[in-house]
Amino acid sequence: MSSTTRAESPAPVTSPATASPTDAPAPAMNHRQVMESLSGILLGMFVSILATSVVSSSLPKIVSDLNGSQSSYTWVVVATLLTTTITTPIWGKLADLVDRKLLIQLALVISVLSSAAAGFSQGVGFLISMRALQGIGAGGLTALATVLIADILSPRERGKYMGLMGGIMGVGMVGGPLLGGVLTDTLSWHWNFFVGLPFAVAAIIVLQRTLHLPKRARKVVSIDYWGAALISAGIATLLLWVTFAGTNFDWLSWQTAVMVLGALVVLAVAVVVETKVADPIIPMHLFKNRTVVLSVIASVAVGVAMFGTSVFLSQYMQVARGKTPTESGLLTVPMILGLFLSSTVAGRLITKYGRYKGFMVAGAVALTAGLALMGTIRFDTSFVLVSLYMFVMGAGVGMLMQNLVLAVQNILDVSEIGSGTATVAFFRTLGGAIGVSALGAVLGNRITAYLTDGLLAAGIDPSALGGGTSSVPDVSSIPEPVRSIVESSYGHGIADLFLYAVPLGVVALIAVLFLQEVPLGRRSGVEQLLDSDTAADVAEAGTPGAQQAAGAQAEAEAAQAAAPADAPAGTRA
Repeated sequence: MSSTTRAESPAPVTSPATASPTDAPAPAMNHRQVMESLSGILLGMFVSILATSVVSSSLPKIVSDLNGSQSSYTWVVVATLLTTTITTPIWGKLADLVDRKLLIQLALVISVLSSAAAGFSQGVGFLISMRALQGIGAGGLTALATVLIADILSPRERGKYMGLMGGIMGVGMVGGPLLGGVLTDTLSWHWNFFVGLPFAVAAIIVLQRTLHLPKRARKVVSIDYWGAALISAGIATLLLWVTFAGTNFDWLSWQTAVMVLGALVVLAVAVVVETKVADPIIPMHLFKNRTVVLSVIASVAVGVAMFGTSVFLSQYMQVARGKTPTESGLLTVPMILGLFLSSTVAGRLITKYGRYKGFMVAGAVALTAGLALMGTIRFDTSFVLVSLYMFVMGAGVGMLMQNLVLAVQNILDVSEIGSGTATVAFFRTLGGAIGVSALGAVLGNRITAYLTDGLLAAGIDPSALGGGTSSVPDVSSIPEPVRSIVESSYGHGIADLFLYAVPLGVVALIAVLFLQEVPLGRRSGVEQLLDSDTAADVAEAGTPGAQQAAGAQAEAEAAQAAAPADAPAGTRA
């Protein structure tokens, strides 16, 4: 029996003569208490989403103003994803050891202060550095928000509030690019990085006033520094290789051999370290469970498809279609609308019927179809068709992303919710980081080839672009016929990225097809924690009820040991 599998164990039994109010299992939170606690968590999620999304529609303008290249554009995004990836499991492990409310407030402070510092950027290097620091806070918000929601809501109830969570995500992901575009067009892109400050202050205050969790037993905090360092070094090396291969050196070269082999050796050592230390960043025993493994595989594919393609949509809208940052934000609304509607409807149906696999399969099919359809777009494709394709892709992500986390949380013991949730988020963000880096490198090469061929075919010297073919151009300042060639090259090149991501959608589909569905539990993390604490208190008291509680616990453990790790809840204790 894997230690990650959680059973719906019976409540502790006490003797009528010895029972007391403190021995009874804690009642579930009522709707008002849930909404009060959720308000601060969701506001924190909104700050995280806003800090990331507000710059998405302005990045082409920002990188162009700072004289950045296509590689710089990619690394402004990758820097945040990289540090988010590395720190997410660290935050998740800390969530299992120390005060979660304090941790999410700390993550908010780091995220927003670093974002504000990025607003003073005068060069691409400083901007990338501050975005990397921002990713540390984002890693905390990514891991902790989901863990805290698991604390106050049972897996079965979570879908009921999915609409609220989807609404917050929708407002942040739609409103962020729109707000960023308006600020860029009316004031300056620098203001994109300052706008999150008041929301962060509000989130910290609301969390302090509304989020009330039971005190957890004190544990000796042991941080796996070696594991964190080795994982960071291995992943960073792979991302650097993907970024520079094909431009600074050939894909098949001694530099490639050194970087790839070196990264693989470092990551292999990291795996060994994670199996030896007391509190690993990524507990290796989680991967003994099929649900965890398949969810991780699907999450990597979703991360690549979601981050690795959507991040280049603003380039398509502004460079290939000549739109302003504000218009770019408006034109990406269909994708967010698809995500919001699918996650909301699927969440309510999951709560009603207690089943989630069918929605995940439908989401993987929609994601794959949406990626394939987006691979057909060009610089003159009808916006009606582009909007439809984005809607389908967004609907697929909406039915997959949170339900993969839900499937894992549903089979985890309450003591490992933080680590397990962070592990899934880690691999999803890792997929996104690798996807953005790899697809960004491919896009740079494809656009350079398309531009060079187009300009030479028109009898124009490629140096007519001024910065050459590797910089991100400002199409409004480019005269015809060069402008049409630039727009066509970016339209065709970005469409290629979606086609390259289609196989990843297929991988996600295969993974969820093999996922074994476990009926959703009906107890929140707080209820499970209080129940286990009550059982421990009764046992320590030495009452007759302790013997009954111990007997019930022994029976539950025996039943768990006899059942498969992913067996339906009805076959487990």
